[in-house]
Amino acid sequence: MTLSSQTKNLLKVHQDVDPNITPNAGWRDLPIGGVIPQGGTATQFATGDWRTIRPVWSKEKCINCHRCWLYCPDMSWISEDGKIQGVDLTYCKGCGICANVCPTKVHAIEMHPEDDFKDDEAVKEG
Repeated sequence: MTLSSQTKNLLKVHQDVDPNITPNAGWRDLPIGGVIPQGGTATQFATGDWRTIRPVWSKEKCINCHRCWLYCPDMSWISEDGKIQGVDLTYCKGCGICANVCPTKVHAIEMHPEDDFKDDEAVKEG
């Protein structure tokens, strides 16, 4: 049985909490959804692999209004010293809120299909 990276991530987190879950467990062995086994577990779930579209940010166009950072439900936008530094795609689910709240005249964030980046990731993995 081949497990998706999402299932592997979930199993790893739940194995840390519940020793009864074995390393070869499948999705049916996961606890019922919506149960939060302990506080502060959001960073343990790399949800970026859910994405079908991703934000592409233009540093040149960005006016650092921080709307993307403020409205992102996954806290994926990185801000340092009052300036946006980019997006952490590990947690970005591709909802597009950031692109929608980016000022129309600025248009520093565009959403692109994830398939456009398959070749880039193959180079990184190879």
